[in-house]
This record gives sequence, structure tokens and C-alpha cells, in this order.
Amino acid sequence: MLSAYEQERRMPYITSIERIGRQEGRREQADTLVLRQLTRRCGTLSPALLTQIQALSLEQMENLADDLLDFSGIQDLEDWLNQQL
Repeated sequence: MLSAYEQERRMPYITSIERIGRQEGRREQADTLVLRQLTRRCGTLSPALLTQIQALSLEQMENLADDLLDFSGIQDLEDWLNQQL
């Protein structure tokens, strides 16, 4: 019984390729979610804004996901992006 528990708790080995794949998956999910939320909050985004948003790091994208909840319009998004420079 103890050996079965230990087997369940054992972490599988994750290759660097799997790690990169997971990171890319997280990024794609963040992009999709944040862009949907921004479009709903701010309306259609210009190509220039989309380019700026897609250039953000994963950490910045996650921060944007939190901060956009306080946005009231496109100006708030533009101000937030300018602060990231």
C-alpha cells in the first residue's frame, strides 16, 4: 500500500521539449484570453495595439490579465502599455 502511494506521488520526468511545449501552451492561452477580454472591455483593437500586446512577455501578459479588470476604455490600455516600456 505504501509503495502504491509513493508511485502515485512520483513526479514524471519532463523533457526540455515538453517544458517548452507547456510554456508555449500557457502563452497561447494567455494571449487568447487577454485579447478576448480586452476586446470586450475596450472594443476592437488596432493592429498597432495588437502588435504591442503580442510583444509582451508571459509575465506581463498575466499582469495585463489582472489589470484590465480595472480598465474603463482604450485609453487605460494605452496608458498601461506605455508604462511597460
